[in-house]
Amino acid sequence: MLNDKKSILVVGDVMLDRYWFGEVERISPEAPVPVVRVSRSEDRAGGAANVARNVTALGGETVLFSVIGNDEAGDTLGNLMATSGVTTFFERDDQLNTTLKLRVLGRQQQMLRIDFETQPGHEVLARLGCAYRRTLAESAAVILSDYGKGGLTHIREMMDQAIALGCPIFIDPKGADYERYRGATVLTPNRSELRQVIGAWSDEADLAIKAQNLRDNLGLEVLLLTRSEDGMTLFSDEGVIHIPALAREVFDVSGAGDTVIAALAAMRVEGRSWLESTFMANAAASVVVSKLGTAMCSRAEMQKALFDCKPILEPIWYAEYGRFSFDSVFIEEAMA
Repeated sequence: MLNDKKSILVVGDVMLDRYWFGEVERISPEAPVPVVRVSRSEDRAGGAANVARNVTALGGETVLFSVIGNDEAGDTLGNLMATSGVTTFFERDDQLNTTLKLRVLGRQQQMLRIDFETQPGHEVLARLGCAYRRTLAESAAVILSDYGKGGLTHIREMMDQAIALGCPIFIDPKGADYERYRGATVLTPNRSELRQVIGAWSDEADLAIKAQNLRDNLGLEVLLLTRSEDGMTLFSDEGVIHIPALAREVFDVSGAGDTVIAALAAMRVEGRSWLESTFMANAAASVVVSKLGTAMCSRAEMQKALFDCKPILEPIWYAEYGRFSFDSVFIEEAMA
């Protein structure tokens, strides 16, 4: 998938991930809970904003559309995106509380998470839809980042417009109603998300049948199942390919799905095959899970991860393509 259009349009639910770091030295006399003495805080862009930042970090051009509130969290998120390299269009909703996930960590361990969120209004979503339509024709691909916060209430209309223009659609799905994603190019559910839709599977053969049936019924080009420590599985017309997880110490899995879909779309827009793009998405995910909190993977980090895990990935490449071209395809930048 390679054309003269370069930018990837990201639409969906954005949020502010806020971290309070401190030390735990005693138990509260008021209740049997630890007391965290906060020493510092850190704000990061989450949700669709994290997807957009990952596309940019991997070398892609990104345009982000979403809705935020007229509040402190919205202002902070806007400031973070202003320095991200992402072209950002935020519609403001006076009645909306910008989604905020506040995590309290004691000695690098998460003690508590507090969420603040409301649903955006119909008028602001209509304005977002108009801006989306104006930009869609100039985009090489669309990522719809669905966190179930209301930003993609009109996802069916958005998809129909993209399909009419022949624009590939990448979706990180939520919920059990996958009918709303019919006609997408690719879905990237994790195991629990897929299980909600197709039910439990008894073994890998049963999973393959159910996943391929789902893909066929929804008219997807591919379905990419992310499996945490068990890697990823790619389902397509060509069959089923399993890519093992790349060996790294897992520190925090939050935001890993954002990185997967960002890398997958960015590499496809470059003209990579689905297998190449999945290898790269797998490598990028292995980088971010080794970091604390919502994180990004740079192009150099992704290439280094591929280089380090060449013995794991090269046999899969050879089995599919019958030749050893792994170095020239994947790790030219890492070896430069």
